[in-house]
Amino acid sequence: MQRIEIGDFEVYLLEDATFRLDGGAMFGVVPRVVWERKAPPDELNRISLIIRPMLVRAGERWVLVETGMDDKPGEKHRQIYGIDRAGRLLEQLAELGLQASDIDLVVNTHLHFDHCGLNTYSQSGKIVPLFTNASYVVQKQELNDALNAHERNRASYLPENIEPVLEAGLFETVEGEVELVPGFKLLPLPGHTLGQQGVVLESEGQKLVYTADLLPTLNHAPLAYIMAYDLYPVTTLTTRKRYYPEWREEGALIATPHDPEHALGRLGENEKGYFAEPLNLPR
Repeated sequence: MQRIEIGDFEVYLLEDATFRLDGGAMFGVVPRVVWERKAPPDELNRISLIIRPMLVRAGERWVLVETGMDDKPGEKHRQIYGIDRAGRLLEQLAELGLQASDIDLVVNTHLHFDHCGLNTYSQSGKIVPLFTNASYVVQKQELNDALNAHERNRASYLPENIEPVLEAGLFETVEGEVELVPGFKLLPLPGHTLGQQGVVLESEGQKLVYTADLLPTLNHAPLAYIMAYDLYPVTTLTTRKRYYPEWREEGALIATPHDPEHALGRLGENEKGYFAEPLNLPR
């Protein structure tokens, strides 16, 4: 994990499971001859990715952004996605002296299995919420879409990650832009899903943006590098055009959920368009 300070916020960029997804799907209309230079595929055309949850100390509260991936779906699922070390999130919390019960808020940017796998766990054969002292904050649109999945998105929304939290009354739904605590803002970032949200931290003149899958890795910074997994790719493009200029102008730190090499970067722009410059932080 890596620790930084954004003004009054303590931020821990964690590392959960590593996994693999099809490179062509990850880069959409971008030809393989272009994207493979930065993300070499394996023999199954899959590229290496990681799960990077973000833990924030906000005053006396611990806020966990994303809950990573787990082993509930079984061995076939693990092999398809090349998942390794699912659930490492809990080990990293333990390194900080924390247990699941110490988390006060969980932010689900969206409810795909690679972002909310540890919303729940198996206890004596029953799937139950893991963070029992926390509210799980999600956009109302996202929860509605997850509960009414269709053929195009059903494989990404696993009921076992969602329904036990709903039944326990732990979901807190929000609509639009919301400030959870001073300087900690939830920002709708539609495109990958309509209800996707990111996190913006601002304190003492510093700014960090956790992009969710608007920008899955730093290699996806160019405007046209949009995943085939995005349900609304033109909306993704519109969202990027709306926020990129602001984030670049302010020099905001950019934290992506799946970059396997770099936890943070900054947006830049040249004659070819936008790009992301990685930041190498000491561990």
